[in-house]
Amino acid sequence: MIDLPAARARILTAVTTTQAEIVGLASAAGRVLAKPVIARVNQPPADLSAMDGYALRLADGATGGKLRVAGSAPAGHPFTGDVPPGACVRLFTGSVIPAGLDAILIQENTNTPEPGWIEITHPVAPGRHIRAKGQDFATGDVVVAAGTKLTPRHIGLCASAGHAWLAVHRRPRVAVLATGDEIALPGEPLPDGGIHGGNGPALCALAENAGAEATLLPASQDDAGQITHLVAGLHGYDLILTIGGASVGAHDLVQQSLIDAGMKLDFWKIAMRPGKPLLYGKLGSQTVIGVPGNPVAALLCGALFMRPLIEAMMGTPPTALPTEPARLGALLKANDQRLDFLRATLSRDGQGLIATPLPRQDSAAQSDFAAADALLLREPHAPPAAPGEWVQVIRMRELGL
Repeated sequence: MIDLPAARARILTAVTTTQAEIVGLASAAGRVLAKPVIARVNQPPADLSAMDGYALRLADGATGGKLRVAGSAPAGHPFTGDVPPGACVRLFTGSVIPAGLDAILIQENTNTPEPGWIEITHPVAPGRHIRAKGQDFATGDVVVAAGTKLTPRHIGLCASAGHAWLAVHRRPRVAVLATGDEIALPGEPLPDGGIHGGNGPALCALAENAGAEATLLPASQDDAGQITHLVAGLHGYDLILTIGGASVGAHDLVQQSLIDAGMKLDFWKIAMRPGKPLLYGKLGSQTVIGVPGNPVAALLCGALFMRPLIEAMMGTPPTALPTEPARLGALLKANDQRLDFLRATLSRDGQGLIATPLPRQDSAAQSDFAAADALLLREPHAPPAAPGEWVQVIRMRELGL
C-alpha cells in the first residue's frame, strides 16, 4: 500500500492539460482560462464623476459663492461646449468631466437661488468624487491571469475589458463505468439481490461540478471479457473511472480486465479508510482510476483523486487538502496503520468548532454520509483521543461533496 499524499502526487504530477478552445462570455463561467485576459480599453475610459452634482474649477469652488450653469452632461453624453471661469456643468454619476474642470460639487452641497445658477454651500476638495481615467485598469493590463477558474466577477471584468470571447481549457471528458451483476438503473424494478446503482450518478455529478463532461455508461456485468471490451472501446475520453470490482474477491475482475485492455497499472491499494482498493493506471494517453464499490468509499475516492485530477487537466494547480482545526466531540479509540476519514457533524460552542464523529462509520451507509458536515482525519497509528482534543477536519463542501 502507498499513502494518500504519495498517491495524489503520482496521479497529479502525470497530468496533461487539455487544449484551449474559444467560448463566448455566456459560456465561460466555471471554465479555466488558458490565456491571460489583457485589457483592450481603459477603465474608466475618461475622468468620470462618481456622484450627481456639478463639475467646476477647483479655484471656483474653494470658497462659497454662485456659479452659472453652462450646460448638462448626462452619462454617455459628454459636454463639448466652452466652460468659462465662474461657470460649471451639471453632471450625473458616470458623466465625463469636461476638459479644464477638475473638481466635483455634489448636489447635496448646493442651492438654486435662481434658474441657471447654483450657490455653493460647502467647499469642494481636490480629487474627491472623481474616478480617474484608467484607475481600475489601463489598456494592456492583465486583468485575469491564465489558470484562473472564472467566476461571475471575472466574467464582468473580462466584459468591461473589451472581451466577448475567451480562451479556456477544454472540459475533460470522463467515462464512468459501474460494474456488478447486482446493479440496476435507478427507478427500475429490482431483481432478486439487486440494488439501484447510485455511485454512477453521484460520481458523474462530482465530475460535472469539477468542470468535466461526464458520461454514465450502462453498468457492466461481472464478466472479464465484457469489461475488457467496454474499456477498450472508450476512445475520446480523458479519464476512465470504473466503480467496483477492484478488490480481491472471486468476482473482482476490473483490474485484470483493464490490464487486458492495455492499461499499465501504476498502483493499487492505498493506506486509507474507506477507499483502500483504489487503482490508478494509464491506457495509452487516457488516465484510469478504479474506485471501490461501497458508496462512501467511491465518493470519497472521487473527491480526493478524480476531482483534483479534473481540475489539473484544466490547468488549475493542485492544492493541499483544505483542513481546519476543531475540538473533538467524542472519545476515539486508537487508529491502525491507515489514514482514517471519519464522517462527523460540526457544531460550535463559546470556544469554537466541535467535530463529533457519527456513531456508525460503515462505508455503505449513504444516509450517514449525506448527514455529515465534515470528514475527521485520523492519522495512521494515532493514539486514543478524548473529547476536547484538537483534530483536523475537512468540510464536505470543500471536497465538492
